[in-house]
Amino acid sequence: MNEITKIAPTTRPDDWATDQEVRWCPGCGDYAILKAVQRTMPELGARPENTVFISGIGCSSRFPYYMETYGFHTIHGRAPAVATGVKLANPELDVWIITGDGDGLSIGGNHMLHLLRRNLDVQVLLFNNEIYGLTKGQYSPTSRTGTRSPSSPGGSLERPAAPCAFALGAGARFIARTIDTAQKQMPEVLKRAYYNKGASFVEIYQNCVVYNDGVFDQFTEKKSAPQTQIWLDHGKPMLFAAGTKGLKLNRETLRLEVVDVVDGDVSQVIVHDETNKAVAAMLVEMPFPEFPVALGVLYCDPVRSFDESIVAQDQKILSSRVADFEALLLKGQHWEVHGNPARIDVEF
Repeated sequence: MNEITKIAPTTRPDDWATDQEVRWCPGCGDYAILKAVQRTMPELGARPENTVFISGIGCSSRFPYYMETYGFHTIHGRAPAVATGVKLANPELDVWIITGDGDGLSIGGNHMLHLLRRNLDVQVLLFNNEIYGLTKGQYSPTSRTGTRSPSSPGGSLERPAAPCAFALGAGARFIARTIDTAQKQMPEVLKRAYYNKGASFVEIYQNCVVYNDGVFDQFTEKKSAPQTQIWLDHGKPMLFAAGTKGLKLNRETLRLEVVDVVDGDVSQVIVHDETNKAVAAMLVEMPFPEFPVALGVLYCDPVRSFDESIVAQDQKILSSRVADFEALLLKGQHWEVHGNPARIDVEF
């Protein structure tokens, strides 16, 4: 009798790495993101044979080649559509979508919107470098006003799209932000996204060393980070600058304000509540450098996922039906044949 071979759980990041040469520009932030994901997967208890990475088009979309899992490198902007098919065909799979600010918010914006509003149980990692890297540096939906590029030599005149604001408006129930160099915090964000049942949207600030180098330096450099970043923790005061500053909600203007924390008194500092959508919208829209950049889990208020609802609906429909083969054959128009081969009468 044949015995089923038991697959041992993964224990090392290398268990998730393929034999493919990783080919991004030297110094690209994608390397750091890849390593963080590979390091996190064993800690999740995830299984390579039960995991799928799906990407569209762009530098980030090489990701599936470097993960020792199932994967699809699809067409521009259509990763959410393919991921929806994969997840509905086999809801037991862990599905990750890898996309960029151009792939996910330009040609793929419509698909991304519907994936988020449906709340499909997948993890979306959107690499935001505020530029089109693969196609040689054109300005993207997230490029800042004034960005000079081959497609905007006089400077972009458009207002940039805010990925997390887009996700919030689309109805996403889990929204988070992190940075490619945040190797301590990023795995924790990835874990939260993985364990959330529903669409998890994670924006990752990612440096493009060739076409948009240093665009995030103001808040990512090690020396300035404590003053320019605020890492959110559910149930704890919104503090930054080593606890010397915090965010206060002005009850009259319904706006956030930066306040000094004196002698550890945090009574005026707002406590982070992941389920508060209104405050999440404020955190997403905080202007920099007047405010720090909000990082970590900004919003998390889970509801039943789309794939769970589909499975439950199918089971309900199937359980209410009675199999009757004769009724199926006689359904609709039919006829009966009477008589011998020499003379046939047909009744309708």
